[in-house]
Amino acid sequence: MSLGEFDLIARYFDRPVRRSALGIGDDCALLTPQPGMQLAVSCDMLVEGRHFLSTVDPERLGHKALAVNLSDLAACGAEPLAFTLALALPQADEAFLAAFSRGLLTLADASGCELIGGDTTRGPLNICISVFGQVPLRATGTGALLRSGARPGDDLYVSGTLGDARLALEVFRGTVWLDGSSFDAVRKAMELPQPRISLGMGLRGLVSSAIDVSDGLLGDLAHVLQRSGVGAVVEVDSLPLSEVMRSQPLSLQRLCALSGGDDYELLFTAPAEHAAGVAAAGAAAGVAVTRIGRITERSDAGGARPRLVDAQGRPVDHLERSFDHFRT
Repeated sequence: MSLGEFDLIARYFDRPVRRSALGIGDDCALLTPQPGMQLAVSCDMLVEGRHFLSTVDPERLGHKALAVNLSDLAACGAEPLAFTLALALPQADEAFLAAFSRGLLTLADASGCELIGGDTTRGPLNICISVFGQVPLRATGTGALLRSGARPGDDLYVSGTLGDARLALEVFRGTVWLDGSSFDAVRKAMELPQPRISLGMGLRGLVSSAIDVSDGLLGDLAHVLQRSGVGAVVEVDSLPLSEVMRSQPLSLQRLCALSGGDDYELLFTAPAEHAAGVAAAGAAAGVAVTRIGRITERSDAGGARPRLVDAQGRPVDHLERSFDHFRT
């Protein structure tokens, strides 16, 4: 007997809620944020062949589907509350569903984020998650981290390391060869990104702007510069790289670290006087944070494009664009 839509939901996704007022089973889920809090909402879609390969392990796919959404909450400094799942499946494959839901719900439990509703249908494999979080209000307005607050003189930071996911993609494309253990390491970065939730919450009140690195450092930094009306200098030799990445040619390092997507690290700016606080927030979250440049006045000639320099301050040419769904 084939698995029906509502049996599928009941078997793999129906769970009792603990923090939400009402979860799966009614026409709407209900959330009641605490007084003095704002609701942070984000939505991401993952399409087979565009965002993930057909060969990906379903458990890792479940993890990544939620992780990329939680990363948006992290970039806002929000505490996760709940999420909805819209899932299109070619067929109700129980082996796929068991592994996918395990990866999805393990991360949900670890993040304190409840599955409270959604939809299922037959069609090409497509995963769409909407995630909800809360962030405190401040006397001066929102306490959320935004893209629009960077100011000249601020330091520019990034969490973790950059470029491993893009390096894994190049292996899949056949342009790079790595030995087994090195490939496993960068493939893990690609398929099991770790949303920096604790770091994002710890940076509230310290940073002037933030974004998560999903489409590539330069592309995502451009969003901050555009919204903040500023420029930036990026010190490319300061970019944090894994040991595997450091073993690659310099040109490949810069391609992956500057323009590669799927890092899901936090890119943020902070006044120089908050450097100690930023370091403490990173230590408390167990995540390395690295200063990679500074914010400058906006140049009409440069627009929202940052200026790239090496360790000696010499200009670095880099023409590779970051990921864009309708240009790539």
